[in-house]
Amino acid sequence: MKISALLAVVVALGPACVLGSLDAKMKAKGKLYYGSCADPGTFNNNNVASILKSDFGCVTPENSMKWDSTEGSQNNFGFGNADQLANFATSNNLLIRGHTLVWHSQLPGWVNNVNDKAALTAVINKHVSTVAGRFKGKIYAWDVVNEIFEENGSFRNSVFYRVLGEEFVDIAFKAAKAADPAAKLYINDYNLDGPGAKIDAVLAIVQRLIDRGTPIDGIGTQAHLILGQVGGVAAQLARLGSLGLDCAITELDIRIPVPASDATKLAQQKEDYKTVTQACLDVPKCVGITVWGISDSASWVDSTFPSYSAPLLYNGSYQKKPAYDGVDAALSA
Repeated sequence: MKISALLAVVVALGPACVLGSLDAKMKAKGKLYYGSCADPGTFNNNNVASILKSDFGCVTPENSMKWDSTEGSQNNFGFGNADQLANFATSNNLLIRGHTLVWHSQLPGWVNNVNDKAALTAVINKHVSTVAGRFKGKIYAWDVVNEIFEENGSFRNSVFYRVLGEEFVDIAFKAAKAADPAAKLYINDYNLDGPGAKIDAVLAIVQRLIDRGTPIDGIGTQAHLILGQVGGVAAQLARLGSLGLDCAITELDIRIPVPASDATKLAQQKEDYKTVTQACLDVPKCVGITVWGISDSASWVDSTFPSYSAPLLYNGSYQKKPAYDGVDAALSA
């Protein structure tokens, strides 16, 4: 092909062809995906849909597959938004990380009122088998249990642990494996970004699950981080990858103390995103990174942490921030 003709093709395909999407560059580094969370409320926005299609290779449902969204009352299942998410992903050749099957939060009150071991076991089995079964063959990986530990490494005082003890974890993983044998099964938690009792507890239970023969394939670290405080990520991610299972960064954002528009802060965020991305690249068992949203305008951070803002790669006008360039720099090196 003549150079002039090649240039014409490149121009026609646009900047993504020239620069390469984050997902394409991630795959070129031997990883599986660079992803984002999404749901109908976000990807029905044309700006978000366009960015997801051009730059990302995986989506995680932000809310639509959680318990309160899929089984608000016992045995009454609904999948409207979850089906829309799955259809959007499959029609655009995006992987799906299912999120999440068993979690203490966004849990309907009726589940919290189950106090009998046999009854709660049946409830978990029914919920997991129905939800995971609904999307059998469409889900790359499931966050089977989510946030089961306190910061001191003890089990969170959820209805699942109060009634069943540690066994609820095995019950959930076995049910997920039976419902969708091909899906990768993860334990997922936050604040695994530095040394301490919590990451020790996660590693310990994963080893116990392995020893018991409970099916588990990976460990997810959410990585909801704070500007300038990402120095521990690499070492802890290496620990998560040391057990021989896959690991992934599953909900990445790096929030900035307000005011968040300061150029110095945005430059630091760029370096922080580069550091975190490089950490995954350096850990052979780290399969991918998911950022928790596209635009700063729709992030959970502002309402949850009012003194912080602007944690994502795109600003409120859907323009790439320096943070995007940080990710791209790590993937382009």
